Amino acid sequence: MVKRLLFGAVLLIAALGAVLLVNTLRYGAPQVPVQECEPIAVDADAAARRLAQALAFPTVWREGQKQATRTAFEGLHRHLESAFPRVHAALERELVNGQSLLYTWPGTEAGARPVLLMAHQDVVPVDPATASNWQHPPFAGGIADGHVWGRGAIDHKSGVLGILEATEMLLERSFAPARTVYLAFGHDEESGGEAGAVAIAALLRRRGVQLEFVLDEGGVVADGILPGIEPPVALVGIAEKGFVNLELRVETGGGHSSMPPAETANGILARAVSRLERHPMPARLDDGAASLMFERVGPVMPFAGRLVFANLWLFRPLVVRQLAAAPTLNAMVRTTTAVTILEGGIGENVLPTSARAVANFRVLPGDSIEDVINHVVGAVDDPRVRVTRHGDVASEPSPVSSTSAPAWHLLERTIREVFPGVMVAPFQVVTATDSRHYEGVSADVYRFTPVTVGPDDVARIHGIDERIPVAGYAQAIRFYHRLLVNAATPGR
Repeated sequence: MVKRLLFGAVLLIAALGAVLLVNTLRYGAPQVPVQECEPIAVDADAAARRLAQALAFPTVWREGQKQATRTAFEGLHRHLESAFPRVHAALERELVNGQSLLYTWPGTEAGARPVLLMAHQDVVPVDPATASNWQHPPFAGGIADGHVWGRGAIDHKSGVLGILEATEMLLERSFAPARTVYLAFGHDEESGGEAGAVAIAALLRRRGVQLEFVLDEGGVVADGILPGIEPPVALVGIAEKGFVNLELRVETGGGHSSMPPAETANGILARAVSRLERHPMPARLDDGAASLMFERVGPVMPFAGRLVFANLWLFRPLVVRQLAAAPTLNAMVRTTTAVTILEGGIGENVLPTSARAVANFRVLPGDSIEDVINHVVGAVDDPRVRVTRHGDVASEPSPVSSTSAPAWHLLERTIREVFPGVMVAPFQVVTATDSRHYEGVSADVYRFTPVTVGPDDVARIHGIDERIPVAGYAQAIRFYHRLLVNAATPGR
């Protein structure tokens, strides 16, 4: 009897091993086949100079400093008019809410649905305490060591200028799009896009515009960033997380510190924060953007990785635990919790009458803001801690755009034409972009910044020494050029 059981167990293990091996050997990464295309000639040095000049305008959107802000944006707009005369002669230019720009390039086929390319003019501030640490001043527009240096070099004036460079080149060659092309450049993306992208999207909705697709900033060509993935991967965002800020507040009677109660307001709040951090929202790898990404990149992993991702039916719990253990990957598989503000007390010998914490949540598609609030109340599990929304700005997660639509295949093909040898994979964008405001104007919204980023470059985005290679910027212009040609011709 024991021998038969052992023999059966061996057969079962062998059968399981055979299934795992067959699945692994059959595991492949489908990529759109492309033909080599002639490299598009770009005057990289001249384009870099125009970008550098744009970086010299400190277009930091400051609600409380409207005059200084207006002066910077108006200077940038004059520069764009001077740098791209054909664009401003051939395209209709509209100023939306004073600072945002909407360009319309009419197509020749009235029935073809338009496309929209996006970027944003505003940049994040530079911490005065770190300004002297920059190799080149953040708003000087420097070109050195083969790079354009300055705040906005990647995020995202290179998008604004790169799109306009490509459009100017096409106009110089008398290119006429069949589809109408919209170019939208918001002015307050870094603070939520309420005055810029929201207004532009509302304007298009009022005009009855339905877009074939939208392309905004988002994923990049990741080179050496994804663990275990050797070839560069173009990460195209097909969804982005939502966000909400919640306040945890405790109010007590206060008093003198010489006669403290068993728990002070600060102590109650500290316990609540600790419970919140120890009980995050569940991690999951479902059929969303993260799962689709690993379907694409899994086949080029070392054998052990291919084995695991080819057999998620068995290894999914293990994969989720491993992803959740790394902060950068954890953000792709769960709604994250980040306690960002703690306040309580007015003096060393005074018991606080109130204490509060603010936590920022990045909400994974499939979860909702209501789910987050319910989770926090349950995790804290203390009626003395009041949980409320903090601030006026919040956003539900975006819908997930299609990876089978013609627009996806066109975008994938264009990337592979311009970046030879690059894999293309869907991506879950963990930050917020202006593109989330275009829900209802287009079913397919994609997020991709055509710039190669390596491990040393990640910290520069929103950080010190933001820069873009001159050659890399020229490649971004080639991408926008090729995309406009491909997208503006229906059926291409």
